Amino acid sequence: MTNVRVEASKRYDILIGRGLLENSGKHVRSAAGGEKAAVITDDVVDRLYAHTVVKSLQAEGMKTSRFVISHGEKSKNAVNFIAMLNFLAENGFTRKDTVIALGGGVVGDIAGFAAATYMRGINLVQIPTTLLSAVDSSVGGKTAIDLDTGKNLAGAFYQPGLVICDYSTLDTLSGELISAGCAEIIKYGVIADSELFSMLKQPVQENYEEIIARCVSIKRDIVCEDERDEGKRNILNFGHTIGHAVELCSGYEIPHGFAVAAGMAAMARASFKLGLCTKACRDGIIDMIRLHGLPAEVKFGAEELFKAALSDKKGGGGTITIIVPREIGRSELRQVTMAELKEIIALGIAEQGGA
Repeated sequence: MTNVRVEASKRYDILIGRGLLENSGKHVRSAAGGEKAAVITDDVVDRLYAHTVVKSLQAEGMKTSRFVISHGEKSKNAVNFIAMLNFLAENGFTRKDTVIALGGGVVGDIAGFAAATYMRGINLVQIPTTLLSAVDSSVGGKTAIDLDTGKNLAGAFYQPGLVICDYSTLDTLSGELISAGCAEIIKYGVIADSELFSMLKQPVQENYEEIIARCVSIKRDIVCEDERDEGKRNILNFGHTIGHAVELCSGYEIPHGFAVAAGMAAMARASFKLGLCTKACRDGIIDMIRLHGLPAEVKFGAEELFKAALSDKKGGGGTITIIVPREIGRSELRQVTMAELKEIIALGIAEQGGA
């Protein structure tokens, strides 16, 4: 087992290993405590893993309740959020008790936001069960729900008290979900770790523990320096401005990881055309995206994407921060005007058939 320690506004451990769910109750009791635990999950994960977690919690003397939502991005909404808060209140949860987010990024985001706001903050434990949530969304304290106009527009910064990453749960994932997680791993390789990027030339299943540990360690270091996303943390949004626009344009039918992959490819193309990255960098990103079965093309028009990007939460004051890949393992932040963003989107989706 690997333990990555986070020392942000809240200190917590990220436990990474195989078979951790069976002892999850012991870890939760030690890190978070409380007499009650609310296991928030989705209908798919509920059938696979909720029983194991509940049994372990009960073995530690914790009273458990379950709240189950439908899987998919469309469940990350205000209706389910309010229902969660009412569920916690109706079951008599106090600030000393614990919310457990058991699932992928959707569950982690909405359950985390409920934990952040219920009684102004209740203990939170993240137990990611997808590759994407393991390497990215379960760590760092961003919680949110989607609004009709865009993704993650209502939320809070709220660090968990513990993250339990049992990567044996990844054995049940479809190839599509593995690919979606690889998009975020590619992101980490591009922005900060060329060796991690090279590791992706082999199947990720061969080295889950090191890959997950590398990703969350990179995120840990960035979050500890800029926890509230006011500067350096923006680097973690590589591919996300266009990616979120792709999600919105698709009505959230395109999964997050696939949308981010398309967004990274578009930014790589635009950066090359603007003379900001080399051909080797552009081609390396696009080739890696395709290697993992991810889309390197955007199916929507520049005008449609630009309008969707205007709702993105990373804009402000007539400018937006974009992330430019300079070379594999090194990227930089740039402030651009909205007019410049529109041009970048157009450059990024032009001539997509080749590189």
